[in-house]
Amino acid sequence: MVILGVDPGSRLTGFGIVRKEGSSLIHIDNGLIKLNEKEPMTKRLVVLFREVQKIIKTFSPEILALENIFYSKNIQSTLKLGHARGSIIVAAGLLGLKIFEYTPLAVKQAITGYGGAGKEQIQKMIKTLLGLPQTAEENASDALAVAICHAHSEKINKLIP
Repeated sequence: MVILGVDPGSRLTGFGIVRKEGSSLIHIDNGLIKLNEKEPMTKRLVVLFREVQKIIKTFSPEILALENIFYSKNIQSTLKLGHARGSIIVAAGLLGLKIFEYTPLAVKQAITGYGGAGKEQIQKMIKTLLGLPQTAEENASDALAVAICHAHSEKINKLIP
């Protein structure tokens, strides 16, 4: 099973792709989708949609694992994040991926065993779990973490209709 994990953002969106083979996780790719913050939000959403579809067509994942909205004190930031998530969900849904969402707390617990883990701890664990030669960029590590969270949650997800 190939899983595309995404850490959505209105300026930077991290992606990470892993393959689950039995109890093993194999790193396929990770990176960033960089959006021009000088562009209007509507244009950034179209670019994000197209880039996500390119990634899906290149790597053929079956699953999109997406980090759920993190509520910010800044309502505008939260709204932009919601728009970005919507663009990603539609891009994946139109290409037939199954879509799963995970809270930041669930992702941190799945990766480190501690819901209050910091970004640096997540990055180190991702490097270790996937045997990466170097630490992935912060947003890409978060995306890989979401993909791994889904891989660990697969049996539970099969029980939910």
